Amino acid sequence: MRVTRIVDLSRPIGPGTQAFPGDRAPELTRSATLAEEGYNSTELHMSTHNGTHADAPFHFLADGARVDELPLELFTGRAVVADVRGRGDRSPIAAADLGPWRGRFVPGAVVLLHTGWSAHYGTDRYFDHPYLAGDAARMLVDAGVRTIGIDAPSPDETPFGAHPGSGWDTHLAVLGAGGTIIENLCGLELLDFPDPWFSAFPLRLDSGDGAPVRAVAMRWSADG
Repeated sequence: MRVTRIVDLSRPIGPGTQAFPGDRAPELTRSATLAEEGYNSTELHMSTHNGTHADAPFHFLADGARVDELPLELFTGRAVVADVRGRGDRSPIAAADLGPWRGRFVPGAVVLLHTGWSAHYGTDRYFDHPYLAGDAARMLVDAGVRTIGIDAPSPDETPFGAHPGSGWDTHLAVLGAGGTIIENLCGLELLDFPDPWFSAFPLRLDSGDGAPVRAVAMRWSADG
């Protein structure tokens, strides 16, 4: 078997990275230059939840596993891309909406929610994204799914401005089961091949509640 295509599903990290309400955007400062020190080096200050990143159970649970304690198997696997595009602002994705893919929700599967909302990245509307309803999150967890990704800032409704949000049902369901959530994905519309293999390994941050990832999807083909 060999990889014949790799699709980058990650947002770049920099001053233009759109931050979750209450977080600061990343700051990059040149700490050394070729002209002065003979090499280039950059200092980075950022939230563990900037850009495309993984949430660990400790993000919401005091006794939850840190990102460096999670099994690496959570961050790679065969992806099930659920196309739930065409929804209105702040609309819920219910368990019934995932019916067409339900037979593929098995232990080890990575469920990627393709809302199409990455098109609004960089605008306030990005935070008015569709979200995964609690019944849908519990259905996935009951089926053995422990990794969920979304092309939006959160699988739960995001509090923003006049919108208070609806709680953290999906985070609590998935992280409470020892799973992980990959947020701020992009490029899911490029996955036009069957059974993509997903990979999004986080930085091994000590005792982290989350960490940046380089999320990619790969197409495999038999040699010859």
